[in-house]
Amino acid sequence: MNRFLSQKFRFYSFLCIAMLVFVHGYNLKEGYLQAFSLIDEPLTFTTFIEYFLANGILRFRIPMLFIISGYIFAMQDNKPYPVMIKKRFTTLIIPYFIWSAVGLLITYLWQQHPVTAKAVHDSVMDQLGDNRPYKEIGWRGILFRWIAVPTSFQLWFIRSLFIYNLLYPVFKWGVTKIPVVWFSIMFLLWVTLFAVVFFEGQGLLFFSLGIWLNKTNYLIDKRPEWYSRYLSWLCFISFGVIKTFMAFELEHNIVTIWVLVFLYAGTVVSGLLAVWFGADELVKWCMQRKWFVWITAFSFVIYGMHVPLIEYITMLMSRYMNHLPNHRLIIYVLAPSTVLVISIATGSLLRRLVPKFYRLATGGRGF
Repeated sequence: MNRFLSQKFRFYSFLCIAMLVFVHGYNLKEGYLQAFSLIDEPLTFTTFIEYFLANGILRFRIPMLFIISGYIFAMQDNKPYPVMIKKRFTTLIIPYFIWSAVGLLITYLWQQHPVTAKAVHDSVMDQLGDNRPYKEIGWRGILFRWIAVPTSFQLWFIRSLFIYNLLYPVFKWGVTKIPVVWFSIMFLLWVTLFAVVFFEGQGLLFFSLGIWLNKTNYLIDKRPEWYSRYLSWLCFISFGVIKTFMAFELEHNIVTIWVLVFLYAGTVVSGLLAVWFGADELVKWCMQRKWFVWITAFSFVIYGMHVPLIEYITMLMSRYMNHLPNHRLIIYVLAPSTVLVISIATGSLLRRLVPKFYRLATGGRGF
């Protein structure tokens, strides 16, 4: 891997995780946005911006992270498979349990004061639908949440990534031996939002793509001749705008669902091309700034810490700022920005004061 490609991986890993805070920081009435979600509230500048970002043009970030992960994992497959899996257990599963515990601890601490407890209650974050304080849920309920259904719901990504790593020999065989059949199946699983227990289909296509790019030695650090920056950005923004308007205007039926799903797919694919190949100048500029390189070291802390914190801070701000004009848009900007600052500051302190724990919690990232 050359230096510029390494810089692009670091830049986009940080960018995708930082944008994740804004994806989870929306305050629309629809609490859980899916690819085909419709919005049952008036279309305003604020609601348009929130949906356009959170469920539109920022949706490329998880696919990009899976592509990067597949590419990097495939680079290392000259090592023995048990060694690779043991390392991934250390860098994925141990951080999973640590940050799941952090999410539970943040929730418990917020539940100890009436004002912050109200924010926790109003966020309705519990994945099991039990909105009682943790003191009432008991240790069995806490243990189950820690292991299987964390309050920090974003951890599904590293849990799924570890499962993909376990199945890497199958992925590699499919990508190299039957690529057309394999990618056709992966595409269908992606657009149908396939998921069974802990096996989510959102990343199958893109993890496979990362492996394919590595095994075919595709030059992903250079802009291909067929690429058009103008067309890719035009399609990217246009798909996002059209999808957003439709989410507010269309009736809920099977046709609408599939139209939104394919608009979502078009937004993701065009977004990946536009962002990866169309922003090299920005990557170079940012990676030449010491302050930017410094904050990229805390990507994993932002990822692990931002939920449930973003939900609680959003609810708290909503309670005290709802008298302000355009308060929802202000909160949508202010709450994620606050969480980013808190996460980076926390990461900096942990790395300085308890480096061994920091290394364990981040899987060795950020040094």
